[in-house]
Amino acid sequence: MQKKGIVILSMVLSIPLFNTLGQSWSHEQIRVKTKSTLNTIMGADALFEDRWTELPQPKFWKRIMTLSPDTCLVNVAKNRLIVDQMSIKAWHSKSEIEKEMYKKDIRKANGLDSNENIYITTGKSDFYRFHEVYPSLGKGIEAFENNHVDPWYAQAILLIESPAQLKKSVSGAYGPFQLMPSVAKNYGLIVNATKDERALFDRSAYAASQLIKTSCIPSAKKIVSQYGLSYSENDLWFRLLVMHVYHAGAQNVAAVVSRINPQAGSKELIQKMWVTSAASFGNNSQNYSQLVLAAQWMLHDYVYSRCDEVESCAKK
Repeated sequence: MQKKGIVILSMVLSIPLFNTLGQSWSHEQIRVKTKSTLNTIMGADALFEDRWTELPQPKFWKRIMTLSPDTCLVNVAKNRLIVDQMSIKAWHSKSEIEKEMYKKDIRKANGLDSNENIYITTGKSDFYRFHEVYPSLGKGIEAFENNHVDPWYAQAILLIESPAQLKKSVSGAYGPFQLMPSVAKNYGLIVNATKDERALFDRSAYAASQLIKTSCIPSAKKIVSQYGLSYSENDLWFRLLVMHVYHAGAQNVAAVVSRINPQAGSKELIQKMWVTSAASFGNNSQNYSQLVLAAQWMLHDYVYSRCDEVESCAKK
């Protein structure tokens, strides 16, 4: 299909279909072509096949990612159901009493308990710069695959951690893969007062892939094995569990899964993690896999709205 107004992106050649360990993710990869560019990314079929896009949480965060910071969504905390939209100026113009009365009316209109939390969440289109991070996805995918690590994780991390921005988080994480200093050093990166290799894409990608391979995936496997849960490493719910380990740490993920006491590994486990707290696994941790899903969905829309041609890598 031909589309006008194509965004000019840097060329990223397609990556090898098989690495030396015989692993392949080509059946999930797509080549995205415009008149002047070619990029290889991970497709989003599982989002739609498993109906993650029908859940209110990914829908909510997808909206947030498209809204400007001067706009907010009024939403029910437990399921992110959107009940209203307004400008931040309009919200701040209300007195504290008016704000409480407004939330009370929201609860009543939606049949909610009087103690149900109502959130006011501002738009974050200024942070989620998909058009800027898109050119680096193929490079990240290639780096992970060359290190024999599922490249889906490279794409997920690049889309949500610090998309196209070299900003240091309040906790000290830095670089395109938002690595903590201790983690980066553990995987051979130089981090000191005069040099920080976390800012270097290739070095940061290697360290992140090592972290996923040697710590996050093994920890997720250990957690699910404790409950006798069957899984495939390519299952989207398992990948989301690994991402929670990447973000919150294995101990916190183990604590929240223990509180849930799952009987099966599935989408339902991840959904329960969204509404369950344990140890230091709180609201930010609950949101993490929701953001991953929304970002993958946004990427899918971005690609298909701008491409000339999309081709499955499995055909080659």
